[in-house]
Order: sequence, then structure tokens, then C-alpha cells
Amino acid sequence: MPSHLTHSVPLAPSRSHDDASSSDIQQPQLEPKTRGGIPLSRLAGDKNLLRVLNESALDPSENASASSLDLPALLTSERMRRRSDISRVRPLEPSFTIAPEAIELPVITERALGASSAVRDPGITFREDAIVVPTKSSGGDPEIAPSFPSSLAPSILATDGDETSSTAPAISAVQKAVHRRKSLTHFLALCFCVFCMGWNDGTTGPMLPRIQEHYHVGFALVSLLFVFNTIGFISGAFANIYLTDKFGMGKVLVAGSMFQIAAYAMLSPAGPFPLMCTAFVFIGFGLSLQNAHCNGFVASLKRHAHTKMGFLHGSYGLGALISPLAATQFAKSSTHWSFHYIISAALYVVNMLILWTVFRGRPQQEVLEEEGESGTIEQTADTNKFKQVLGLKEVHVLSAFSLIYVGVEVTMGGWSVTYILERRHGSSSSGYIASGFFGGLMLGRILLLWLNKKIGERLALFLYALLAIFVEVTVWVVPSLIENAIAVSFVGLLLGPMYPILMNHSTTILPRWLLTACMGYIAAVGLAGSAILPFLTGLLASKFGIASLQPFVVSMMSTLIVIWAVIPRARLVPT
Repeated sequence: MPSHLTHSVPLAPSRSHDDASSSDIQQPQLEPKTRGGIPLSRLAGDKNLLRVLNESALDPSENASASSLDLPALLTSERMRRRSDISRVRPLEPSFTIAPEAIELPVITERALGASSAVRDPGITFREDAIVVPTKSSGGDPEIAPSFPSSLAPSILATDGDETSSTAPAISAVQKAVHRRKSLTHFLALCFCVFCMGWNDGTTGPMLPRIQEHYHVGFALVSLLFVFNTIGFISGAFANIYLTDKFGMGKVLVAGSMFQIAAYAMLSPAGPFPLMCTAFVFIGFGLSLQNAHCNGFVASLKRHAHTKMGFLHGSYGLGALISPLAATQFAKSSTHWSFHYIISAALYVVNMLILWTVFRGRPQQEVLEEEGESGTIEQTADTNKFKQVLGLKEVHVLSAFSLIYVGVEVTMGGWSVTYILERRHGSSSSGYIASGFFGGLMLGRILLLWLNKKIGERLALFLYALLAIFVEVTVWVVPSLIENAIAVSFVGLLLGPMYPILMNHSTTILPRWLLTACMGYIAAVGLAGSAILPFLTGLLASKFGIASLQPFVVSMMSTLIVIWAVIPRARLVPT
């Protein structure tokens, strides 16, 4: 039996549906004579059978019926023998040439390139989306269709060489490693910058009693330091938008460090009190610039932004934890207490060098592209960012929350030492209580990340605020130095995650291209709160005594819950 009849399916000319149906119905009739009860085939010279052979060596309809219907085994074997006999007769030359059919096949992926190239027939031409069976004149057999393994059929890979034009180039492992290293370098530089901010804020609490004693001022007058600090924060928030558009993120960060260095140089000699107030304006201005860009950069990331935001503000808590430990030692000296600001100036010199070395004065877009992030191109032409930022209602609600939160945070870290000294009769070592508060702040921002993800950040903030109020009430009503010190640390633990949650949530409701400007405004208003609420605390303390601290803090924490309920939920924002 010829092998090409038993192992391949021929390609027959296209026929109409009616012709195919009639072919199936009108089967060739068997001879009435039988031999041993088995039907005999027609003679090989029968003209009708020669005509059938001329059209197709195998009738597809009959072949299909033979393979798909349940025919008796003897009838099937006799039919195949009949066709084997007929195939020995030379068919008549056809009066026309049958064009080969093109079988439309989809294109397989690159995964099968190696396997598919191993089974290609050299007589088959591969195109992008079809295979063409060559004609008999080209040396191939028109009746033999190509066969493929079951894992590849019926798809063929296109090998035209222009397939890379429709797909993005793959990033090599080496390039990914470079992106990770750059991303880590940028993030660590920003963490050190925020660490210095925490160092600055943690200094104020232990220094307040010494400043009052040195300058012979009361609660109301020493609170002017916070007022001048607020002036620097607000002016820095509005200047940040213009400076960022003109010079870029890298240069503005370095400028913020320079303002900090100048301020500490004014504070270290323990000059007149007005000079100290001027220095606090410079501190507020520099902190406002740096805070805006640190938060805006991390919030713009598309990989692990929430986790990095938690660690970023955890570094703030670390700086605020270490600073009171050093400031308390200097505050014990009545002559060299201001030398603590020399250490602060040295830290900001190092910070300035790190920021310039890492970012090299480049804008945020270039820095993001260097670490493989597709930064958002900010629209700077023919736009009034001041008007657009201030026109967003969400910005003002977020800013109100930031003002109250940061105010409560700095009030707790600054005035708690004075409260313990006067109400719980603590010693000069009570300054370490501020370290406990900021240490809890740092741990809360890192250790509670899993809980934020598990129950959702919105619900988590409500939970933290309620628990913080409960713990703060114990500081108010329990007259125990040890209990108060532990409770203050737990208040810091519960307050810690709130600010990162606020910054993360702002990225879901604010336009991406205005994100840095909005972050700057929100952070500046928050820093203003770090001056306004401690100033109000000082006014209340001068009139009602330092015992008014606890009810004031509890009322501000309750206000946080109300504002958070008003803030819109996360939604899709324009990019």
C-alpha cells in the first residue's frame, strides 16, 4: 500500500456544500456478486472510478466517514484494498492545475522557537501568519500536508525579524541590579535627610526649660519660637513651588540644608533672644523645602511606595529618638547648653554633601528615570500651580489633618518633659521621656506596617486614634511618673503610623502631576501645626498651668478622627 495514501490527508479542491452532501449520500455501489459473502471491488478499468481518481486520490468525504463512523472491520479493509488496486492504474492527466490551498494558522510565541525549528519540513515556506504547501513542479508532493508534534500544531512561529518593534525591549539582569542599587541609594539619602529633621524636632523639648532659664522668659514668650518657626514653614511652602520649577528637586534639597546650617550657626553662640527667633525662621524654611521633596519623591514611586513611606518616616522617629539623648546632656549645663546646635550643624553639613553627591542637582524626573521609574512629567508651562493647588478641596482637608497631627506630635514631644517636671516632680533626666515618645513613633511606623495592610489604612487610622486617646487619658488621670513615661511611649507608638498613612492616601486622591507641589503645601501646613499647637499650649499653660496640656491633647486627637472621616476615600486620579 502506498505510504502517501495511508499517512497523509490530501488537499482537495473546494466544493460547495450541496456537492459535498450529494457525495456523501451517493456512495459508489458495490457489485451484486459476492465471494464468500464479502463484496468485491469494481474493475480497475472502470471509467467512473478513473474519473474519481482524477479529481482526488482519496475522497475526503469517504475518508471522513471511514474514520468517524463505526463501519464493520471487513467492509473497511475491503474498501482500502479496493482503493489500493485502483491506485495502480495511471490516472488521466487533469485538464487544469489545482492551486494549492493556504492553511491559515496563528503565530505561536517565542517559547516554541527552538522546538518548532526542529520539525520544519525543508519544502515548506513559513510566513508570518500562514504556511504554503509548494506545488508539484517545485519538487514537493501536493498531497502530503506537513505534520507537527501535538505540542506545536497548528501554530507556526513567524521569523521575520521585526517582531521586536511591537514589544518593549527586555531589561537585562545587570540593568535591573543597577536600578535597584540606584533606587536604594536615593532612598537612603532621603532617609538621612528625614533623620536630620527628626533630630531637629527632638531637640526642642529638652532645650525648652534651659532656654526659659537662660533668657528669663515665661511660657508665652518662649512660645514665640514656634510662631517664628511657623513663618518659615509657610513661606517655604509657597517658595517651594517656584524654586522647584526653576531649579529642580536636587538643588532645592541642597538649598534647604544650607538654610539649616545657617540657622544652627546663629543658635550655637547662645546670642540674644531675637537672634534665636530669626534662626527658627531659617529652620522652618529649610525644613519645609526638604520635607516637601522627600515626601513627594517617595510618593511618586510605583514600586513599594507605601512600605518606603513607612521607613522614611521611621527614620524621622529615629532622629527624634537619638536627639533628646544628646540634648538632655547639654541641657544640664548652664554655660554650654547651646553647643548642642554645633552637632546639629555638623549633621546638616554631612546631609548637604550626601544630597549633592547622590542627586547632583537634577530634577525629580531624571532621578526617577535613573532608577527605572517612569516619572510623571509635570506641566509647568502656562499653568498657575499656586492657583491649582489651592483650588483643590482635598488639599485643604489633608492639610488640616496634617496641621493637627504634627502639632500634637511636637506638642507631646516638647511639652511632655515640662509636664513631667512640674506635675510628676521628675528630675533633670526627665528629658529621656521625649526619647521614649519618639522611639515609640519610630517603631509604630515600621512595626505596624503589616497591620495597615491587613485591615486597611483607613480603618487602621481610626483604630490608632481611639487607642491613643485612651492611653493619653491615663497620663492625665494617673499620678505616676513611671506609668506616665510608659504611656507617653505607647502614645508615640500609636501616633507613628498616622502621618505615613496620610501621605500614602494623598497619592490616591490628588493629581499626579501636582503631587510634589501638593505634598509641599500639606507638609508645610503640618510643620506650621508643629509651631501653632505648641504655641497655644504655652498660652494655656501661662494662664491655667501646665496641667492644661493633657485635656488639650485629647481634644486635638478627637479632632483628628473627625477630619479623617471627612477626607475622601481612595479613587482613580488623573496622571
